[in-house]
Amino acid sequence: MFEFVRSHKRLLQFVLVILIFPSFVFFGVQGYTSFRDESMTAVAVVDGREITRGEWEQAHQRTAERMREQIPGLDARLLDTPEMRRQSLDALVRDRVLLASAVHDHLMPGDERLARLFREDAQLAGLRNADGSVNRELLAARGMSSEAFAEQLRMEYGTRQVLGGLAAEGAVPKVSVRAAVDAFLQRRVVAWERFDVTERKARVTPTASEVQAHFEANRERFRRPERANIDYVVLDIDALARTVTVSQEDLRRYYDENASRFTQAEERRASHILLAVDKDAPAADRTKVRERATTLLAQVRTEPARFAEIARTVSEDPGSAPQGGDLDFFARGAMVKPFEDAAFGMKPGEISEVVETDFGFHIIRLDEVRGGQRQPFEAVREGIEAEIRRQLAQRRFAEEAEQFTNLVFEQPDSLQPVIDRLGLTKLSATVQRTPAPDAAGPLASPRLLEAVFASDAVVDKRNTEAIDLGGSRLVSARVTQHMPARVPALEEVLDEVRAAVVEAQAAALARKEGQARLAALKTEPGAALPVSGEVSRLDARDLPRRVVDAVLQTPPDALPAVFGVDLGAQGYVVARVERILPADEARAGDPAVARQIAQAWTAAESQAVLESLRQRFKVEIKAAVAAPSQDEPAR
Repeated sequence: MFEFVRSHKRLLQFVLVILIFPSFVFFGVQGYTSFRDESMTAVAVVDGREITRGEWEQAHQRTAERMREQIPGLDARLLDTPEMRRQSLDALVRDRVLLASAVHDHLMPGDERLARLFREDAQLAGLRNADGSVNRELLAARGMSSEAFAEQLRMEYGTRQVLGGLAAEGAVPKVSVRAAVDAFLQRRVVAWERFDVTERKARVTPTASEVQAHFEANRERFRRPERANIDYVVLDIDALARTVTVSQEDLRRYYDENASRFTQAEERRASHILLAVDKDAPAADRTKVRERATTLLAQVRTEPARFAEIARTVSEDPGSAPQGGDLDFFARGAMVKPFEDAAFGMKPGEISEVVETDFGFHIIRLDEVRGGQRQPFEAVREGIEAEIRRQLAQRRFAEEAEQFTNLVFEQPDSLQPVIDRLGLTKLSATVQRTPAPDAAGPLASPRLLEAVFASDAVVDKRNTEAIDLGGSRLVSARVTQHMPARVPALEEVLDEVRAAVVEAQAAALARKEGQARLAALKTEPGAALPVSGEVSRLDARDLPRRVVDAVLQTPPDALPAVFGVDLGAQGYVVARVERILPADEARAGDPAVARQIAQAWTAAESQAVLESLRQRFKVEIKAAVAAPSQDEPAR
């Protein structure tokens, strides 16, 4: 599908794969205008058309698969968190918004332009025949027709135009970039005093009546959400692999039958002298070069110690001649066949006959041989056993998955039958209706949590159905205790309430002292403050972001300027901006800084355009979806 086209591109990094590059799996423009799946819950709406939970799951699985391909060994739990799943939804919404814009604004290329773009796109060269047409056999091998590929490509080029102008080289004027660089790198001389909440907590002692009053005024703040204690079991390849027994004979047979896998590839290090001649040169010219090579071979064999010296002087291989002809280590397949056959047929120290290739005539000296040894069985036994266990478990999964599904349904009063039958492990957890921020694996699945809090699981204490988590994983859970949402009695949360009152009173004390200091400075502007120094965006001097912003936003014509910043639970800061220093010219003139500013500018404009498009196409994220990511607020 569309990932096939994308697989021919070099992606910047895995975060961009998720957040920036589209990962379309569309069904054509007609499919876009009629797409609907009434059988599944909608998690978002774009331009009046729903994105279902099933589509979200599929998009997340595709994202996870791409990341696993790019980062082998990546912990799968990192890909199954609520944050990662929400990022997958954000990317899917972005794709739909861009597609809606391309369709509504008629940005889809026509057939002639699409054909021209395909012929000119260097990234698609591998899909073109010599005449510029699409390679239908290659597409068929990937399960695509040329018509489907054309439709996907049309969408790619169409959606690319929505933001394409913003990403163009030089889209941001140089004068704007320079002004932004100067503003970004500007330094200001500041003096300040910080009134810290933590330091003042020891100075406040709330009374019992103050604690009681705070509790009564903020009862909802201390509400305990609905929770459930659950037991659950997971059927996956790892669980099945633990139940597989592999005999010593099977391990040894696998080792012998796959000997090449456990044998280090043989590599050879050689030096050569090349007398170059084009393969299409006249026979007389090639004969003349061969005769020179034969004469040179006699000299080299007479004076073998001078091989490197002669190579530096005579060899016409610009890559190896300066190194005395040294080609370093190479394995089979790295050199043209005549050269390889000669090098792998020699012993260390031996000098070959004249070897003819398409590049000319070579004299080869074999310098060193390494590799070719087979790893001992005991050294690889553990890895072989794990691999065989996993292979056998994969074959058994479909059968065991059917048993798992039937057992949790047919014997709904306990998970023990499925545990005993399949050798699974019972796990326990306390969950809420939405995944916890640090949840991973099954506990991060909204589908599982929805089933856990369904009435048949909560009231009737029945097993949930077998829930498919994707990636050959099934889970079923059973509620052992249900705890409705409630506001606890003060006695249950007394320490928590007292801590909240202490923090509030300490913050109020910090604010009061800070405001008094500010008032004194306004009457005596030159009074000393305990800390001073240069503050910039690159060197905040440990000041909170809000203070740095206030420092840098102070109008230049109002200096020296005194102000206070209320940081709430973090305290209060009184600051005086005394003067402005120019940007560090060495940094300001750095092209890399200018590029970063231009990229940030472009990213901000792209985000603004996307936000405008989200409003235009009335994007709605359903309330049941996990908490929004930091950079894409829910609507």
